[in-house]
Amino acid sequence: MTTATLLIDRRTHDLGGGFIVGRVLPFRKRRMVGPFIFFDHLGPLDVARGAPLELDVRPHPHIGLSTVTYLYSGAITHRDSLGSNQEIRPGEVNWMTAGSGITHSERLEYARAHGATMHGIQAWVALPREHEETAPAFHHHQGAEELPEFDEGGVAGRLIAGAIDGAAARVRTHSPLFYLHWEMADGARRTLGTDYSERAVYVARGAVELDGHPLSEGQMRVLDPGRAAHIRARGPATVMLLGGEPVGERFIHWNFVSSSKDRLEQAREDWRAQRMALPVGDDREFIPLPEGAG
Repeated sequence: MTTATLLIDRRTHDLGGGFIVGRVLPFRKRRMVGPFIFFDHLGPLDVARGAPLELDVRPHPHIGLSTVTYLYSGAITHRDSLGSNQEIRPGEVNWMTAGSGITHSERLEYARAHGATMHGIQAWVALPREHEETAPAFHHHQGAEELPEFDEGGVAGRLIAGAIDGAAARVRTHSPLFYLHWEMADGARRTLGTDYSERAVYVARGAVELDGHPLSEGQMRVLDPGRAAHIRARGPATVMLLGGEPVGERFIHWNFVSSSKDRLEQAREDWRAQRMALPVGDDREFIPLPEGAG
C-alpha cells in the first residue's frame, strides 16, 4: 500500500521577461500542505552576462505569510522595506515574514554581472491567524550550525526550516512545520517519518520511487497521514520534503494571503494607493496591482 494520495504536476508560469517557473502549489485539488500555500520551481534558467532587467522581480508587496527563497545554483539580490539588502546563495535561507505588510524585490544582479544558471525553489508559508498581523521581519541563515545537515547512505540532507527527526533549524517559524532538501545518489534509500499530519515529496531533479511507485522531476506527491514514506533514487536526484500542521482556511490573491477576504481588499487598496513603502534602495519602480484585481 502506498502513502501517496495525490499527484501534482508543475504548471508553467511566466514571472515576466521570459523567467519561466513551474508552479506546484496552490493546486485546484490541494490548496495547501500544512502551512505551505505556495511552491514555485525556479528554472533551471541560464542567464548570460548583461541579461535584460526584465528578468528581475520588481518591488511588490506581501501580507499574512512568510517567504523562503532557496537556491541550488545562481544568486538573487533581495531588498525590502525594512532596509534588508542580502544576496542569497545556494544552500542559504532567506526567511522573510510579511505579517502586517512588507515589500521586496528580487534581482539577478550576480547573474547579470557574471552569468549564472538560476535554479531553486520559492515557497510561501501561511501564518497562523494569531500571527497574521505580526510585525514584518527578515532573517538570513547559512551553515550547518543554523541549518542542520547529514550525509549518510548516499543521501546528503539539509533542514531548511522547522524540526524533524530530532533536528531543528534556527529559522524562526510560527507554526509546526518541516522543510528538507535531500541530494540522493543513484539507488540511495531513505524514509520520511510520520511526525506531521500533512507531508509532501517534490522531485526537483531526476526521479525516485515512492513506496515503489515512480515520481519524476517536476512532480509532487501529497502523502497520507500516519504512514512512513520509503523513497529510493532512480539515478541522482534532488528531492524536497515539506509539510506541517494545518493552519486553517486561507484566501490568496496575487501576493496577499489572509484568513479574511476583507483584509485582502484592504491590502489591495493599500498597494493601489501606494501606501506601502517600497524597498530601501530600490524604490524607483514597482509591480502594479494586476488589472481587474479588487
